[in-house]
Amino acid sequence: MKRHQSNKQRSSQQAAVERSYPVQLGQIVELEITGLNHEGQGVGRYNGYTLFVPKALPQEKVLAEVEHAKKSFGFARLLSVTEPSPVRLTPPCPVFDQCGGCSLQHLDYAAQLAHKQQIVRDNLARIGGFAGEGEDAVIVHPTLGMDEPWRYRNKAQVPIGMQGGKIVSGFYAEKSHDIIDIDSCLIQQDVNDSVVRVVKKLAGELGITAYNEGTHTGLLRHVVAKVGVKTGEVMVVLITTEETIPQKERLIESIREELPAVTSIVQNVNERQTNVIFGDKTFTLWGNDVIYDYIGSVKFAISARSFYQVNPAQTEVLYNKTLEYAGLSGGETVIDAYCGIGTISLFLAQKAKHVYGVEIVPEAIADANRNAELNGMENVTFAVGAAEVVIPGWRKEGIKADVIVVDPPRKGCDEALLETILAMEPERVVYVSCNPSTLARDLKVLGGKYRVVEVQPVDMFPWTGHVEAVALLVRKDK
Repeated sequence: MKRHQSNKQRSSQQAAVERSYPVQLGQIVELEITGLNHEGQGVGRYNGYTLFVPKALPQEKVLAEVEHAKKSFGFARLLSVTEPSPVRLTPPCPVFDQCGGCSLQHLDYAAQLAHKQQIVRDNLARIGGFAGEGEDAVIVHPTLGMDEPWRYRNKAQVPIGMQGGKIVSGFYAEKSHDIIDIDSCLIQQDVNDSVVRVVKKLAGELGITAYNEGTHTGLLRHVVAKVGVKTGEVMVVLITTEETIPQKERLIESIREELPAVTSIVQNVNERQTNVIFGDKTFTLWGNDVIYDYIGSVKFAISARSFYQVNPAQTEVLYNKTLEYAGLSGGETVIDAYCGIGTISLFLAQKAKHVYGVEIVPEAIADANRNAELNGMENVTFAVGAAEVVIPGWRKEGIKADVIVVDPPRKGCDEALLETILAMEPERVVYVSCNPSTLARDLKVLGGKYRVVEVQPVDMFPWTGHVEAVALLVRKDK
C-alpha cells in the first residue's frame, strides 16, 4: 500500500536537493549583474550558478536573497544595490514595486530599446542559428520606440474587489491575484483611468457589490475601458456575475453625466469561476455597440470583445513596416494568416491586388468583414478556419500568393502552416512576431528555402520586457 511521505521525509529530501546546488534557499549573495533576460530580470552568477534577480540591472553589484532554486538556475529577491547602473532610473509609478504590470520603469528608455534589440539578436543566434556574420547575416535594426512612451494604452481591463470594507480597483500584484488599489496608471490613456475611478465610486454609492474571487460572491468583476484614440470615442464594459444590476438606469445616467466622452456602455455576464475575464453574454446598455478608431487611414469598429492592438501609435509603425516589407506595387495577391479582425489585411489591401485573410475565430472574421465594408474595400476575402487547412484549399482553387504575412500568437506558427508556406513558395514572407524565441524557431524552419534579410524590432509595450518584431524573408532563388 502506498503511503504519503512525512513532513520529516520531505524536509530531508529538500535539504539533500539544496546541498546539491551552489546556493540554498534564504542565502544572501553578492552578485554582479551582467545582463537582462527576456522578462527584464537581471542575470547574475554565483560560483557559476545563474540567478535571475527582478529589478536588478546590468553593470550593477547587488545583494540578493535566494528564493527559488532549480538544477541549473534560480531566482533571488533584490535586497539592495551596492553599485548602481548609470542607466538606472527612479520609477515614477508609486506602486512599481508592488504591481506586476511594468517590469522596466527603473531602466532608462533608450537602454530599454537597446536591450530589446539585443533580445531579438540573441534569440536569432541561439535558437535560429543566425550567427550575424558573413553573406547570410541577418540585420537586426535598432528598436523603433516612442517619442512619448507614457499613456499609450487604449484599453484597460481592471479587476474589482473589496479591501477593508471598501471597493478597490487596480492591477494584480506580481504573481498573485491581490489587487493593488490605484486610481491612475501611467501607461493608460487618462480617460481609461477616469472610467475606472467613476465606476468604482458609483458602485460604492449605489450598493453594487464587488466580486470576491475566493467565495464567488458579489456582482462587479471587472471594468473594461476602451478609447478610440483618433476619434475620442469611449466604451465602458461592466463585467458582472449575473445580468441584474441594482439601480442600473441610475448607474447608466451617472456614467453619462460624469464621463461625457462615453458613447457606449456595455454589460458582459461571466457566471463562471474562472480567471478568464469575459463571459459569453454581452448586452449594450446604452449607446452604440462599437466605438471606432483609425490605424493610418483605415477605420476599425471595436466591440466589447474585439481584439485590437493596445498601442495604436506603435501599431501604425509596425504595420507600415509590414507594408514596406511586403513590397507591394498593386498587382500582388497576399495571404494574411492569423488575420484577426482584419487589421493587417486591410492595411495591406490599400496597395495589393487582393488580400485573403484567414482566422480560426468566427467572431473575428465577422468583425473583419464588417471592417472591410466600413472602408469600402472589395479586394479582400476572409475565411474562418485553421490557416494550414484553408490556405491549401485556396491553392487548389488556383490562388497563388506572391506574399504571405503571418502574425501568430506567442506560441508561434503551427508546424503545418510552415510546411504550407514552403509548399506555396511565395516570393516573400513577412513574419510579425510578439515572441522573439518562437520567431527564431520558425525562421529556422523557413530558412532552408528563404533568406532572412532583416528584422525590425518595434517597442509596442514601453516599460515592459515585451518586444514585437517584423522579419522579411525572400525566396533564395529570387
